[in-house]
Amino acid sequence: MSFLSVFKKFPRTFWIVNVMELFERWAYYGMFVVLSVYLTNPISEGGLGFTNSQRGIMQAIVTGIIYLLPVLGGAIADKFGFRRVLLAASVCLTSGYYFMGQFNSYAMVFASFLIVAVGASIFKPVISATISKTTNKNNDTIGFGIFYMIVNIGGFIGPFVASRLRDLNWNYVFVMSSLVILVNFILLIFYKEPGRKENKSENSLGETILQIFRNMGIALSDKKFTLFIIIMIGFWTTYWQIFFTLPVYITQWINTTDVYNSSSVLASAIGTKVDGVGLIRPEQIINIAAFTIIFFQVLVSTLVMKIRPVTSIIFGGLIIALGMGQFAFQNMGLYIILGVVIIAFGEMTSSPRVQEYIGRIAPVDKVALYMGVSYLPMAGGNIIGGFLSGFLYDSMSDKYIYLKQELLSRGYATMETLQNADGAILFKEAMIFLNMNENQLNQLLYSNYQPGNIWLVFAAIGAGTAVLLFLYDRLLLSKSTK
Repeated sequence: MSFLSVFKKFPRTFWIVNVMELFERWAYYGMFVVLSVYLTNPISEGGLGFTNSQRGIMQAIVTGIIYLLPVLGGAIADKFGFRRVLLAASVCLTSGYYFMGQFNSYAMVFASFLIVAVGASIFKPVISATISKTTNKNNDTIGFGIFYMIVNIGGFIGPFVASRLRDLNWNYVFVMSSLVILVNFILLIFYKEPGRKENKSENSLGETILQIFRNMGIALSDKKFTLFIIIMIGFWTTYWQIFFTLPVYITQWINTTDVYNSSSVLASAIGTKVDGVGLIRPEQIINIAAFTIIFFQVLVSTLVMKIRPVTSIIFGGLIIALGMGQFAFQNMGLYIILGVVIIAFGEMTSSPRVQEYIGRIAPVDKVALYMGVSYLPMAGGNIIGGFLSGFLYDSMSDKYIYLKQELLSRGYATMETLQNADGAILFKEAMIFLNMNENQLNQLLYSNYQPGNIWLVFAAIGAGTAVLLFLYDRLLLSKSTK
């Protein structure tokens, strides 16, 4: 059987949902990878001027919902039909993205983001279920491989386009995400429900959802499995900082002109100029991780497939911790890129093997139940990671908080005067007061306050998680489950 003949065996609906997934990931990551910067940038620079603590609370709650609700979304889809749920999800996503860019108050942006969360959480399970129902044992490996590739392609295109649009106007990013989802309304015209029969079950939706929670309770009654779930929260708490914390950190502290000047190819492909100075936006740097995964995932998976899943997860977690830890010691763009690439290889080594490991530690008759709660560590990592990102950044790394402390210590103004000052405007005033240019003032604050120490905290969480997982595997699991 030829390679092309395998592709031809996938039905039309398979390709339609893959394209829908591409646009959904395009919209989500296009928005999400710039969101931290948009929420916290000073108002004078087009941002909303929220504190990082406010940002962290919003991201923790909303992204936690995105990973907690899909199991309920699947039950809703089974009850009311895949097409209807996809339509409802698309309505939520389109409207949520649009209003996120229209409002500037914390409560309304939060509410709009929650609408996006609802849409994303009911979209996810329907797409995955459709992929499953439109493949078979002869082509499911290739089918899900195509799906994973599509996810990464969408996750790569979105931030690339969003970076260009936000240089024009921040609102264009959210309009882009909204318009991209509109394409899915057209695709739904051609979507055919894959072998679904009318739901004639006597159970109500409430009873179905209650049964889901009962099943979760059965799985979590296994104390060893629950401990594994808890340990893996640390893994995702560390990993998600590449989206929560790194964009703000690069924006405030990293001079990326070295990257821009290092290569004319990079400069033309992902660079931009601000006031005549060439730089690389943080979302373009972070997007290098998606680019790396697209090209190296198959190779890395091949290299680690003979290694035990838990060993691969532990090793990948240590690689991620290494990548984040080195952020603490350099404030040059090239070193940040190096860290991002290291983290990408850590993700490729570990993330795809988590579910494989769960399948091995689960009792044979409960594999499906255990898989059903495999999303919990990601949800927990988003919730804890979001809260930590916001509160730690305010206390350890925020440039404008440190700027105010520095000016206060030098008698520039009183705290009452500085407290509500726009950070970007205050920074320019400080340059004049201290007779420094932007790079000199930035370096003064960086040297005096060591904002990179926040990455040592996250690296320690990642490394600690790897150590705990090693001890868990060696001390608690029998050889038969490894």
